[in-house]
Amino acid sequence: MNALKPLRSALRGQVWLPGDHGFDAARRPWNLAVQQPVAAVVEAADADDIAALVRYARTAGLGIATQPNGHGATGRTDDDTILLRTRRLDTLEIDPAARRARIGTGVPSGQVQAAAAPYGLTGLPGSSPVVSVTGVALGGGLSWFGRAHGWVADSVTAFDIVDADGRRRHVTADTDNDLFWALRGGGGDFAIVTALELSLHPAPHLYGGRSLWDVQDAPAVMDAYRQITAAAPEELTVWLDLLHFPGSAPMVAVDATYLGDQSEARDLLAPLDRLPKPLSDSRRSMSVTELGTITAEPTDPGAGISRAELLTDLDDTAAEKLLAAPIAPLLSVQIRHLGGALSRASDSPHGALAEPYALYLFGIPADPATAEAVTAKQHVLAQALPVSGRKPYTFLNPGETVADAFPPDTLARLRNIKRHHDPHNVFRSNFPVKGLKEVASSPENAAGFSAAVQPG
Repeated sequence: MNALKPLRSALRGQVWLPGDHGFDAARRPWNLAVQQPVAAVVEAADADDIAALVRYARTAGLGIATQPNGHGATGRTDDDTILLRTRRLDTLEIDPAARRARIGTGVPSGQVQAAAAPYGLTGLPGSSPVVSVTGVALGGGLSWFGRAHGWVADSVTAFDIVDADGRRRHVTADTDNDLFWALRGGGGDFAIVTALELSLHPAPHLYGGRSLWDVQDAPAVMDAYRQITAAAPEELTVWLDLLHFPGSAPMVAVDATYLGDQSEARDLLAPLDRLPKPLSDSRRSMSVTELGTITAEPTDPGAGISRAELLTDLDDTAAEKLLAAPIAPLLSVQIRHLGGALSRASDSPHGALAEPYALYLFGIPADPATAEAVTAKQHVLAQALPVSGRKPYTFLNPGETVADAFPPDTLARLRNIKRHHDPHNVFRSNFPVKGLKEVASSPENAAGFSAAVQPG
């Protein structure tokens, strides 16, 4: 700890060391089921503070794990890792004429939506308004409007970064094509992003909401869902949710967004109107600022166990297996329709998504026995369904690695970029592209560099 005391004088931001009041709260990740040991926590004042932190960490032989608010944390940190919080990097500038936003790394998706909406524009938000745009983009990013506009990373046009030498840089496809490519979906292993530039998209009209039925209607809802997604235009995104909240009866929901007017949306979603009367129906014309209300995900940290898969089909057999038994002890089983722009070529590590659906399985580990039961149920469902074995990076869970997200040739390129841009392994992402053995045996280390070893 003595070696870390100079951090306080080296930085203008807040520093917490073990034993400090607030240290445990500062290092706590969003998912409270994940343990996150670290040497120190830093909340940087600005990009210059981050540059100073990088120079300090490299000299001290320490690593840096960057988390605006802890989404995606995996526990792959150790007592040689400084946890960097970037919430104070909250720059947000909208250029409506150019349809572009400059977004600080601490800015959550909901703030971008609020700033873009008055101009009839939208970013590419996911289901939660509190997740940082930068974190999502670094993992590729699946959004409500991915079918129309592709990965979130596809809309990133530039990054402001601090590199492993502590230098501030502006990175584009022209200035550093390899690093730009890696940052658009390969994770946070290559640099610390302080801001990014994102293309915004027209959204003069939006229709969306959730329709909810008793679980006894699930077969009919599933049939309607499959009918809708089979013919859906790219402007329409529809998700199906099997839900079992504590203290309530099982239910089934359909969540939808349509980048167009209400009459067109109602026609496209007409199969839902032929179902039994729903328990509730919140579908309406809405602002792009209201997207978080559709699934109403928690906006405060909590414990959870998730697993995601990509489905190669949602045929009769897959539908029957999904509905064959109650989802308990899971809280939700969600199917997201993909395709559209996501299935087309992308100059990013993820590339095109051939799979037409994503499956997301979530449960709450109330106690060890429940945690074990949740994991077992997730395994049973994944084994029963036609999964490809590939996972979107942002859907990886703490027990998985980047090898579950990327094919071997992509992973090899990412590792080469890591070796070139961060030979000392200063940057520690949630899902590192290089493991312990690779760091220890890399050519740079063999040549005499003293690298900080990658935990986990």
